[in-house]
Amino acid sequence: MYYDPFVLPFTIGLNILLIYLVIKYARWIRTFSPEDKRTIRRNLFSLKTLKAGKEVFLESLVHHKIFRTNPFLGYMHMCFGLGWFLLIVVGKIESLVYHTSIFNPPYFAIFFRYFHPAQETFPYSSTFAFLMDLILLMILSGLTLAFLKRMYSKALGLKKTTNHRPFDLLILTVLWLIFPLRFLAESFTSGVRGGGSFLTHSAGNFFDTFLPIESLAYPAWWVYSSALGLFFLLLPFSRYMHIPTEIVYIFLKNWGIKQGKQFTGISQFQLYSCSRCGICIDRCQLGTSLGHTDTQPVYFLKKLRHEKEHTVQIADCLMCGRCEAACPVDLKLNALRLSQRTDYTHITKSTYDYIQPQPALPAKVAYFAGCMGHLTPSVIQAMEHIFRKAGVDYTFIDQQTGICCGRPMMLAGNHSAASVIVEKNKARIENSGAGLLVTSCPICYKTFREEYRLNLKVMHHTEYLNDLIRNKLITPHQSELKTVFHNPCELGRGCDVYAAPDQVLQTVSHKLATVYDGKNSLCCGGSLANIHIDPGQRTRISSDAVKAYLSYQPDLLVTACPLCKKTFMKTDTAVPIKDIAEVVAENCR
Repeated sequence: MYYDPFVLPFTIGLNILLIYLVIKYARWIRTFSPEDKRTIRRNLFSLKTLKAGKEVFLESLVHHKIFRTNPFLGYMHMCFGLGWFLLIVVGKIESLVYHTSIFNPPYFAIFFRYFHPAQETFPYSSTFAFLMDLILLMILSGLTLAFLKRMYSKALGLKKTTNHRPFDLLILTVLWLIFPLRFLAESFTSGVRGGGSFLTHSAGNFFDTFLPIESLAYPAWWVYSSALGLFFLLLPFSRYMHIPTEIVYIFLKNWGIKQGKQFTGISQFQLYSCSRCGICIDRCQLGTSLGHTDTQPVYFLKKLRHEKEHTVQIADCLMCGRCEAACPVDLKLNALRLSQRTDYTHITKSTYDYIQPQPALPAKVAYFAGCMGHLTPSVIQAMEHIFRKAGVDYTFIDQQTGICCGRPMMLAGNHSAASVIVEKNKARIENSGAGLLVTSCPICYKTFREEYRLNLKVMHHTEYLNDLIRNKLITPHQSELKTVFHNPCELGRGCDVYAAPDQVLQTVSHKLATVYDGKNSLCCGGSLANIHIDPGQRTRISSDAVKAYLSYQPDLLVTACPLCKKTFMKTDTAVPIKDIAEVVAENCR
């Protein structure tokens, strides 16, 4: 039996942590709805579990998303995630080869260099020693980058890093000490008894020239074990709770458990899965344009987790999705914030009886302009011109009297009032007998797709225009204009519509590529979701966004949202701003 008292801090800390996690996770899962629990049982033994395992490897260990955002930052996170994992796995395999028993206590592999006499060889012992030293070196290199990031974040491509509370700095220090302490313990032991490889063996011989390593070796193992035990004890109350929690969350997400309108068990898993990496900070335009530095998801979730006052953070968010698109763990940040608004909004009980049912003329295609569409009539005129040019049998659902799609009330957390409007609108749309609903407003489009459960297909006008062009129902010519495209938040990141508008714009103009294409699109600042900032602040966000797009010197700035167009037109710019439908219509004359 391999045992020494110095393993007690590690063993006690690990066991307490495991018991805590089992109880905590069980409580959260117990709050899941019966349907969610059935979903888990149904998908537990399916390919979704393998998919989740792959995602855990890519995002929790390799940190693939962070690598794509910033290679240096990705390498740093990978060194800790994958490096520590490999230390455990390769160390366990090494201990199994040495002892040929799977029933060794958990600490045996962790402290193998102490329990294994250097003069006693076993199959591939030198290979294992080399691999373990190589992995430890990788982790230490990542630790160096982490220290550099803390001291000078711009060196790793971050303008700002997360502000941590004192407790987080304490456990950060403990974490940073773990691997240097392992390095010292193994090096001192190697210097006394031999063993190790290129790193620890060389370091042991070096330390032996000026340190009493024979007296230091055993205490070093005590300090290393104590650091591990302390880290395990502090972990549940720190940001490092994300290490085990994000793994469970990834499996739950892949099994089909979704964040709903209320704060539930899956919300807790997401809350504790945030590593506070700080990637969301630089993505937030409230920070870059207005200097709001306490409303980003990393701070909102921290306040929510520690039950601190967060009323301002609930309201002060564009919900543009830029942070969510960059989140390495794929947290549903907009939905999490929205789940809190229900508790802080005035719930109206109106039945909207004053909204009288309006008959819709029967047609194959129903067109819905939306509130913002009616405030930008040039977009409606462009769409009607295209409908006529293509010979489409269409009906204008909200031509005379329209009803809001309900999205603003949903964003305010007033779901009961929104549901009444949804039913009234749904009846009008379905009574048209149309098989297709086309809308020019991405806000309406997202709402129709996700909330209405309509018995007909829903398309944004960029998708519809692309279909018309591909089917040669319209044949617009390509102008000589150089264009830059602004993909609206609700269309791109909100509904994953990227290809259609790009293809349309490439057909009718010379579209310029920018760093703001795809998921990197900037918010116009006119978001209905932010109920905290004033009009002047919105204009500052808009102006910064327009300047960023116009730095590519286009002849025309094109968007695909009436609200975005209206917001951009309030800025001081000499470059024309048009909706994509207007550009297509002008080239169909």
